[in-house]
Amino acid sequence: MTIREEQIREKLLDSLAGEAGDLLEAGRFGAVFAHAGIGKTALMVQLAIRSMLRGKNVLHVSLHDPVQKVALWYEELFQDSARRQGVGGAQRLWESLVPHRFIMTFRVDGFSVPRLAERLEDLAAQGIFRPEMVIIDGFPFEETSRETLADLKKMAGQGGYSGWFTVHTHRYETPEADGIPQRLKPVSGLFDVVLEMTPEKEKIRIRSLKGAGLTPEGESLLLDPATMLVRAEAAGG
Repeated sequence: MTIREEQIREKLLDSLAGEAGDLLEAGRFGAVFAHAGIGKTALMVQLAIRSMLRGKNVLHVSLHDPVQKVALWYEELFQDSARRQGVGGAQRLWESLVPHRFIMTFRVDGFSVPRLAERLEDLAAQGIFRPEMVIIDGFPFEETSRETLADLKKMAGQGGYSGWFTVHTHRYETPEADGIPQRLKPVSGLFDVVLEMTPEKEKIRIRSLKGAGLTPEGESLLLDPATMLVRAEAAGG
């Protein structure tokens, strides 16, 4: 990496997803929940890019979108973030990051822990890819037992990676007293970090309901619905 690329990398690390990108250690799980169309995947992708900038391998498992669409999300959010940070010439840095990402797709009804384990073992055995962070976008919580998720978490611990999940909630669902959505509550003990995304006027607020805080004291984390980029804002801003 050139000195220029290292400067760009540092600027992007300061901007992408704030401290949320560093919340999980290997073997731990995080969840992001929100209604449809709020920006869960955009937040996940920015967490992933931040990890890639730190040299970590990210596996993105999509249960709804094709590989090309997910890949486009990554490149557009990276390039938009670079432009907003005023750093030109980021293409070479982006190209150096792509090998740190692997996109895998499943049909929802075709996803299972044994199938994911088999594909991960194939990638590792051939020296193709070994993830340090796994994102599962579109995981069917309502159709999954606690035992299945516990197996998945055990696999993450043995494989040395953290896991992030998106949780799609509905407006008619009333959350529990602690804010955790009903469909996540039966398995919430398996999650070390739970983030909530809620629309608020012209911005999307990101709050931590479980686990470490997202920003230094006096700041909050937002997602701009116009750019889909995450940014920190002074409290009360």
